[in-house]
Amino acid sequence: MEEEEVAGAVGVNLFPGMVGGAGGGGGGGARGGGNFFIGSALSRVSRGLQGVRNGAQPMWSRLVNNDSAVPGSPPSQWENHAQDGDSDRGESESASGPESLDYEVVESAAYREDQAKRGRWHYQSYITLKWIYALLIGIGTGFSAFFINIAVENFAGWKFEATFIIMKHSYFLAFLIYALFNAALVFSSVYIVTQFAPAAAGSGIPEIKGYLNGIDTPGILLFRTLVGKILGSIGSVGGGLALGKEGPLVHTGACIASILGQGGTTKYYVNWSWLSVFKNDRDRRDLVTCGCAAGVSAAFRAPVGGVLFALEEVTSWWRSQLLWRVFFTSAVVAVVVRSAMGWCTHGNCGHFGSGGFIIWDISGGQEDYSFYELVPMAMLGVVGGLLGALFNQLTLILSKWRRNVLHKRGAKTKIVEAVLVSLLTSVLSFGLPLLTKCTPCPDPEKYPDIVCPRPSKHYGNHVNFHCSADNEYNDLATIFFNTQDDAIRNLFSTRTQHEYSATSLIMFLSMFYSLAVITYGTAVPAGQFVPGIMIGATYGRLVGMLIVNLSQKDNIDEGTYALLGAASFLGGSMRMTVSLCVIMVEITNNLKLLPLIMLVLLTSKAVGDAFNSGFYESHAILRQIPILESRPKRYMRNRTARDASSSNKVVQFPRIAQVGEIVSTLRSNNHNGFPVIDHLQSGESVVIGLILRSHLLVLLQHKADFQHSALAGGPHAYRYDVREFAKPVSSKGISVHDINLTTEEMGMYVDLEPFVNPTPYMVSEDMSLSKVYNLFRQLGLRHVCVVPRPSSVVGVITRKDLISDELEDRDPVEGATSRGRYRPLEVALLGETWRQ
Repeated sequence: MEEEEVAGAVGVNLFPGMVGGAGGGGGGGARGGGNFFIGSALSRVSRGLQGVRNGAQPMWSRLVNNDSAVPGSPPSQWENHAQDGDSDRGESESASGPESLDYEVVESAAYREDQAKRGRWHYQSYITLKWIYALLIGIGTGFSAFFINIAVENFAGWKFEATFIIMKHSYFLAFLIYALFNAALVFSSVYIVTQFAPAAAGSGIPEIKGYLNGIDTPGILLFRTLVGKILGSIGSVGGGLALGKEGPLVHTGACIASILGQGGTTKYYVNWSWLSVFKNDRDRRDLVTCGCAAGVSAAFRAPVGGVLFALEEVTSWWRSQLLWRVFFTSAVVAVVVRSAMGWCTHGNCGHFGSGGFIIWDISGGQEDYSFYELVPMAMLGVVGGLLGALFNQLTLILSKWRRNVLHKRGAKTKIVEAVLVSLLTSVLSFGLPLLTKCTPCPDPEKYPDIVCPRPSKHYGNHVNFHCSADNEYNDLATIFFNTQDDAIRNLFSTRTQHEYSATSLIMFLSMFYSLAVITYGTAVPAGQFVPGIMIGATYGRLVGMLIVNLSQKDNIDEGTYALLGAASFLGGSMRMTVSLCVIMVEITNNLKLLPLIMLVLLTSKAVGDAFNSGFYESHAILRQIPILESRPKRYMRNRTARDASSSNKVVQFPRIAQVGEIVSTLRSNNHNGFPVIDHLQSGESVVIGLILRSHLLVLLQHKADFQHSALAGGPHAYRYDVREFAKPVSSKGISVHDINLTTEEMGMYVDLEPFVNPTPYMVSEDMSLSKVYNLFRQLGLRHVCVVPRPSSVVGVITRKDLISDELEDRDPVEGATSRGRYRPLEVALLGETWRQ
């Protein structure tokens, strides 16, 4: 489970603009500073080994002493290693930066001994627990979403009810109640985030996407973040801000999955042995993937869309077994949400009624479309791409200013900013409808299904706001004085031609677009799905009104164009295609519109990609989350691993290392991995593997393997549970400064061989950087060692060797050297019966 900066393999820097530094403490070590290297240290080894390429030694058997730094050498050789482009931050500061995750299995002697103890029953129980976790994640995420929706709907209901009652006596007092209600909810949200859970701010999707890409941002999966996300979403969305709760629900599902996986919070947890098997980054990654899909499924009641969202948007690594569990989790969420909503139909949930969970049924709308309609529909895609790209750029510029200037002034500034944005939103949403003329209600004989105006304490279209007659409604108030879900339902409504005037829609579009840009980036939980749908539905309905007036046909429905406009804006901003297409079909219950949704999504994504990156990718870069995209950069085709190698000196340990030298080395740099060397009887140096900082810190803390002699002992009795090396999720773990050692202990020694990873991934120095990039990303690595070109081939493995079961009954090949440890496993050469 590795990937960051090994102090000792040639570091291939995929993020040349990022701060260097070894990722600290996966598994109990200090958190890494912001360096994300493909390999990590063996720095300048490629140049020093030019002279030994023609030898017959193994691929990485020799080291260069003039550029290497081995503990025990003079301090000038290695004490300043952290300043040689590796990291400009100390270990104490590195705890606030992102850290790479360990997805590779460390096949140390300790790990192999642990695996040998496990039988078939252990494997079956492990698989069963995965499915139980998938069930619990679905149940937890479903009930969390239900709680958020009930709270938002009830707060909104109380707010609108009080406003309309007081409005009968005084519009000014009604506005005060309306504004104070919104400000109080927003204040509660921003206060919780700034004082209790800073990682709960924003949507959380860029951070979760980074986590599944191999980058752990501090605090994003903690219990306090989960609480802050749930309560903060209620305040920000219920307070009427131009934000949604769908993005935060994805983060909520991921937090629930992570907390279940580690058996509780970092402070209060159960330590059952059968749960501890999931306390590693590989299994935690799978659980978080299930949580992300569950969040989307709960937000939109779109289980298939949730699976596709996890596959398309957030994950970098996928397999068929994980697909089954993700699908199962999303199905569980759908059942939980459906059951909870059924319970609410009996009046048990207060104001929660037809609103709440998103299902905008437009199945009764436009049944067919003509060929000439494809032109304006394609133009919707173009408009969505342009407006989406502009939205991304504006939010990025404003968020950058907030991050670098405004929010550096402290938590009080964040609170004041959020409250001011709330007051601005209240003024516009209450004041603009006062400037709009009311419209007579539709003819009840022609439209018998329409109730106009809307009765008190009910939700729907046709809100009577500041109207002189009882049979009139205010079309702009119909959008403003509803929850966002109900407002979108109104915009999507079918067979309601001329319900909105073009002036009101243009006024709302310009106002809400500006508010959405300003609001995103405030210190509250914030999603952009629903605001994006509202923006797109507004200009989509405008286009629909234009087409209806030009064509004079009754079969063209404005609600259909509102749906396509919503899809176009989301495609132009978020750049999702397949998952978004399925989500839009699931939430509208209209499969006939699938080809049109595909058309506008493809068009809007193509237009948006011509200007900038997607919304989440842009904000991940702003947050300095170094995500490896699906494809390497073009220039990498013409670069080799040697070209991208870092220039850091090698920091490595001898097999029998002195405790004081280990401590001094860990304090002097932020490397996460260190090569370990030993000497053959011939005196030749050979690298026996790679050891992680986290493992070293566990050894120093337990002190069980300290010895007085600098000589290797006999057979090693392993004294640890392999899961003791696991790092608590989203926390810094152990720091070298937390370990207390006496002077006598500092002079003792420890044998590192049982704890090294003897088979880290290695690439030839001449391999193209694009190949290294693909290997690194697809395998979820933390370290890749760059080594000289090999001088001999032991064997060739083909597909035949991997499919055949012959190796299962074959005895492992014993080492040919006198030590019997370092010879690679011999592989039978390919026969002629299998063509390559």
